[in-house]
Amino acid sequence: MSTSPTVLVVGGGAAGNAVTVLLRRAGVAVDLIEAEDDWNATAGSGITLQGNALRVLRELGVWERVRESGYGFGSVGITAPDGTVLHVARDIRTGGDDLPATVGMQRPRLQRILIDAVRESGATVRLGTRAESFDQDGDGVTVRFGDGTEGRYDLVVAADGLGSATRAAIGVTDKPEPTGMGIWRVATPRPAGVTRTDLAYGGPAYIAGYCPTSDTTLYAYVVEAKRDRASIPPETYADEMRRLASAYGGCWPEITAHITDPATVNYTWFDRLLVEGAWHRGRVVLAGDAAHCCPPTLAQGAAMSLEDAWVLAELLTSGRAWDEALFRAYYERRIPRVRAVVEASVQLGQWQLDGVRDADVPGLIGRTMTMLRELP
Repeated sequence: MSTSPTVLVVGGGAAGNAVTVLLRRAGVAVDLIEAEDDWNATAGSGITLQGNALRVLRELGVWERVRESGYGFGSVGITAPDGTVLHVARDIRTGGDDLPATVGMQRPRLQRILIDAVRESGATVRLGTRAESFDQDGDGVTVRFGDGTEGRYDLVVAADGLGSATRAAIGVTDKPEPTGMGIWRVATPRPAGVTRTDLAYGGPAYIAGYCPTSDTTLYAYVVEAKRDRASIPPETYADEMRRLASAYGGCWPEITAHITDPATVNYTWFDRLLVEGAWHRGRVVLAGDAAHCCPPTLAQGAAMSLEDAWVLAELLTSGRAWDEALFRAYYERRIPRVRAVVEASVQLGQWQLDGVRDADVPGLIGRTMTMLRELP
């Protein structure tokens, strides 16, 4: 490896942005490329960040901006479809007692905060750029980009998401698989009575839930059995979500009244992925959704991606050689924790799909969240 190492980060989502900031802080030269011209700065509705995600965001130096932009809370309510509150549980503070249990945020706001942190780090950023090929040898990787240019790097971090082209290009054959559920999401104004996440089980959907994302905004979602997306015209998205949501009481009528613009409604499937054996091939290393993903039943997707970035950056800046042993150590440190989250997240949904009524949902959630209090 050269005395001044260079890293290419492919993908400007949570994992890619985070590892870029952390490596730049240690003086590593980083080029970040992102396929989307707008850096996904406006995509998505809301995101739930639990304490272990906030712990990494604090390490990145953006916690205060996140705190000011989001909505912190410490409990989750379980309701009947008519809105009757059946139980309120305190959330486990997975990031430690000095951080909130949970912060809800508008996803575009979080992305803009991370974009600003990358810009401030001094990394070189190229938007609208894809990596087309990776030619490796014992010393590094020559990357050819879509515009015909090339770059030479000591390491490539593939953080290009669930459909990672890099993962396939380096010969990792694992692909995401649908779990059987689909989710409708929308951002709306926040009713005054919404101060935490509430989840309604039953009714026409498996789950109807919402999470406050600021003093004035909210993220609402409805989970049902997956449908063929090609059979649902995008112009009907608001009608479809409103039809499902209209069966729920409590704060839902006020939320449902704002589900009017189909362009603001997102429909997607729940997927699962866990790359087994190793998260690298040579000097190309997977991180975030390129290596694993899970349904949002535990709200841990972004947290696992951020933790990947933290652990990988810690190892890369530890003074150790960037070799097979280091990349293997990264995998071995992450896989037990990520596997537990992926399997628990999938199991929670599967119990609903199978109609299991005596499942130990609180026990599984409690065990998983308690484990996540430990440092990654």
